[in-house]
Amino acid sequence: MPIIYLSPSTQEFNPYNGGGNEEYYMNLIADAMEPYLAASGIRYVRNTPEMTAASSIAASNQGNYDLHFALHSNATGSGDGSRRGSEVYYYPTSQRGRRFADIVAENLALIYPLPDSVRTVPTTTLGEVRRTKAPGVLVEIAYHDNAEDAQWIRDNIEEIAANLVFSLTQYFGIPFNTPQPIFTASVATMGSNLNIRYNPSIEAPVVGRVPNGAEVTVYAQIPDWSVIGYNGIVGYARTSYLRY
Repeated sequence: MPIIYLSPSTQEFNPYNGGGNEEYYMNLIADAMEPYLAASGIRYVRNTPEMTAASSIAASNQGNYDLHFALHSNATGSGDGSRRGSEVYYYPTSQRGRRFADIVAENLALIYPLPDSVRTVPTTTLGEVRRTKAPGVLVEIAYHDNAEDAQWIRDNIEEIAANLVFSLTQYFGIPFNTPQPIFTASVATMGSNLNIRYNPSIEAPVVGRVPNGAEVTVYAQIPDWSVIGYNGIVGYARTSYLRY
């Protein structure tokens, strides 16, 4: 299953119109994304507010991630706070980055109040797009120096988080699952190993195996299948082979 580096803004010095700052709200969105990521079988490593953009890039490049996803909000810099919109940045020569940016923009346009103001932007200047080993995409969710945009972010943390994870599942070609209680279960296969698959289908690639009797973590359940984790491997297994 895919693994991403999730990089919410560390820019606490960017104030929001009406109170708060960019680091605070982007981390709230990342917090809200985590249950959706777990339920959908997407593994992640996340930066911390104490880090910087440079140290986040370095940490990302030390791992083997399928995607580097940076969460930000924007400002005009002019101080008038008149501009609105969502912008999704990708590196011009990265086909995978552009594909994910297109997906993110298409889905954000479904929930952002001004859908015609959502766009993708190629860039060679942003470090979290240019310097990451994994395909990098940076989303500027809205303009935090605009009162309406800042309030839209505050009022829609959960919806934005779900929307972004939905885009990730589309990109990776896996189901989007809503958060569910996480619990443990035991494998009961009458002796053979239990296959963990990339998708909920017996035709899907096997990404790992679990011995009979082993305990697994169950992150979500859909008809006939469960999203499980075992020894760092996450994927789908037949629910009929699990005992609670």
